[in-house]
Amino acid sequence: MGMRLIVTLDLSNDLTICFYYAWGMYESIRLGVNIDHVATLRNARGGVNPDPLEIALLLENAGDTDLITIHLREDRRHIRDADVYKIRKECGLPLNLECAVTDDMLKIAFDVKPDWVCLVPENRLEITTEGGLAIKSRQEHIARAIKILNDHDIKVSLFIDPDVRAVNLSKDVGAQAVEVHTGAYANDTSDEELSRIQSAAAQCAAIELQCHAGHGLTYDNVKAVAQISNVEELNIGHYLVGEALKVGLVQSVRHMKQIISSQ
Repeated sequence: MGMRLIVTLDLSNDLTICFYYAWGMYESIRLGVNIDHVATLRNARGGVNPDPLEIALLLENAGDTDLITIHLREDRRHIRDADVYKIRKECGLPLNLECAVTDDMLKIAFDVKPDWVCLVPENRLEITTEGGLAIKSRQEHIARAIKILNDHDIKVSLFIDPDVRAVNLSKDVGAQAVEVHTGAYANDTSDEELSRIQSAAAQCAAIELQCHAGHGLTYDNVKAVAQISNVEELNIGHYLVGEALKVGLVQSVRHMKQIISSQ
């Protein structure tokens, strides 16, 4: 959260100088740290280390992370059910739970009650999420899921491609936010790809939908996305965990926060 210092002079009774802080006018972008790949490393040996909960608590104590993001996949290839419950119970940071639009996942969300659920597409053969939700072909199903989650006081975002039509459909089905897939831009940092993200963000503002973004973002390509005025939140994981092998996770997150907050 950004702030500015305002000084007022009251000359009516001697010289009184009043200082106060105005919050919100320069609010910085929230940084959500995705810790899925901490669980990937743990699962590679089948043990209990490194523990995603310990990492979530480390990030909470360091102070540069605004929320924890975890993706509970149907195949449980990284984050597991127990991780979700432990992180929600013991970590004080807001929790953004990514999951597929299935009844089983919705039941877990009802039980855990994360601050946000981000509904994402899943393909068992994919290495990572390859694109946005196909909302149009599943409009009724997604709208039903959003309503049920909202009825449980859980806000919902939809992971979408940077496309104005997808933004409008997200509003139509009742989402409170979208997370714009930045993967294509990460692979091709052209003006054309950046313009697609800018257009999606502008449409979000026009129809009063929060705009989040993420996927493939690094120190080198994040700045242009962070400069888009309507983007309120970035979710970044794989790159930060990779950088942590060189400088430590706290430092890698801190540096990313400094980059996105300097806009």
